[in-house]
Amino acid sequence: MKQKYIIPIFVPHLGCDHLCTFCNQRTISGSQSEVTPEDVEKTIDFYLENFKEKDKDVEVAFFGGSFTGIPKEKQEELLKAANKYIKDKKVKSIRVSTRPDYIDREKLKLLKKYKVKTIELGVQSANDYILNRCKRGHTFKDVKKASRLIRWKGFTLGHQMMVGLPESTKLDELNTAKDLAKLKPKIMRIYPVLVIKNTELEKEYNEGIYEPLSVQQAVERCKELCYFFEKKRIRVIRVGLQNTDTISDPNKNLSSEVVAGPYHETFRQLVESAMFYDMIVNKIKTYDVKVKEVEIRTNPQNVNNVVGYKRENIEKLKEFYNVDVKVKQDFNVKNEDIKIKVLKVYTDFLDDEEDV
Repeated sequence: MKQKYIIPIFVPHLGCDHLCTFCNQRTISGSQSEVTPEDVEKTIDFYLENFKEKDKDVEVAFFGGSFTGIPKEKQEELLKAANKYIKDKKVKSIRVSTRPDYIDREKLKLLKKYKVKTIELGVQSANDYILNRCKRGHTFKDVKKASRLIRWKGFTLGHQMMVGLPESTKLDELNTAKDLAKLKPKIMRIYPVLVIKNTELEKEYNEGIYEPLSVQQAVERCKELCYFFEKKRIRVIRVGLQNTDTISDPNKNLSSEVVAGPYHETFRQLVESAMFYDMIVNKIKTYDVKVKEVEIRTNPQNVNNVVGYKRENIEKLKEFYNVDVKVKQDFNVKNEDIKIKVLKVYTDFLDDEEDV
């Protein structure tokens, strides 16, 4: 199986004439200067030289802005620079992210010309009130129109949504997920809202108007969304913003521009660990005995998720269920599964008071 790589190229706030209450795109993308075709080539060359596998699929991804809102001439410059590597068979495809109201037939025709394969739409919410509250500048009708046009023209459709937007509830976010699933995206990104410096949301936070989610609240909401998209066979490719010099722990990094909110350096692991914890508990509950000790076999790449961040899952199983856990790696276990073997059970609570 070929190794898949993405070469990220950030185009900070290019093409977007809106300023959402939560957005400081230059901070979020970790990039401050305008990107040139020369920058694109240098970035691609650097990554290609440092990829280890020879048999690989490489995709160039333009992130961090509303790509199809960039002037057509600038789009062509950047796409042409990346497309050169497709012609040379060094890169397989191109991906862009943009706003739903910046999609039409002419824009898609240009993207198709330069072999763009995937288009991700920044949806954020399906609730028009919340979109307006955050000053998104588009409605969910725009999302539906753009999504259908993208799929009809043969592109792979991706969606990006947020949890914890101002006045958004857990039910709002689940309803957003349901509405997006009807539009049949192949991939999904889920971003918990962080309060970033120099945004309108920072002002609302300082004035007590907006209260961000805690890390635990954000993990629980994202976990439920991941369960939902998993059932719909929609692949969640990212949970949480990518760590950069500016998107980092404000308690550890003085240059961080995160003011408040559910930031965690391994946020996705927290979500995946919570999902594995649920799986472990549900499997243990199927046994018709009081379990004392279990052996959990898991694919090596999921050991950290089974154990949990700082052994959180192991400690919770001991604290809440009085179960001891041994974890073993097993390449034969499917990546999304675990195998549990009961090693010890509580046989007589009256005679074994220490075990109770």
